[in-house]
Amino acid sequence: MNRITVYERADFEGLSREFTCDVPDLHELDFGDCIASLKVVGQPWIAYTEPKYEGEPHAFEEGEYPSVGRPNSFSALRLVHHDLGDPQITLYERPNFQGACKVVTEETNLAYGYFNDRVASHTVQRGVWLLYQHPGRGGWHCLAWPGERLADYKPELNFQARLSHLRPLRPGRPL
Repeated sequence: MNRITVYERADFEGLSREFTCDVPDLHELDFGDCIASLKVVGQPWIAYTEPKYEGEPHAFEEGEYPSVGRPNSFSALRLVHHDLGDPQITLYERPNFQGACKVVTEETNLAYGYFNDRVASHTVQRGVWLLYQHPGRGGWHCLAWPGERLADYKPELNFQARLSHLRPLRPGRPL
């Protein structure tokens, strides 16, 4: 079964809670803004900094996280239910899916090629993708979901065509 176990202190210490389904508001369960470490079994989970899946998203794939990048800031948890096998996203050089395009099926550092800081729109065919502003998974990031058609990065992501790195979320082991 897919599950996430969250802990109030680093290194899996202190109070803990285990979840197997989405939690839109951790404050209602007296566990909001107190997660410092966690363990994920199965599919990835997305932790949000605001209730109702708002705010900055943070992806956690299967594994143990003795400390999280933003401790004491998560207010909602969402299990990724999508099929993560065979991911594919199409990147476009200009807004509205215009200009040169590039199909990506694996983690890619665009800094080494023509499309670095030149992507202005995308279409996600399959998988859930993390899009990063800077090379090496750096800077501001966002999620791109299956079926998403984002026509213009400037007003919608404030990326200003500055996508430099992207990677698909990895599926958890079959349970």
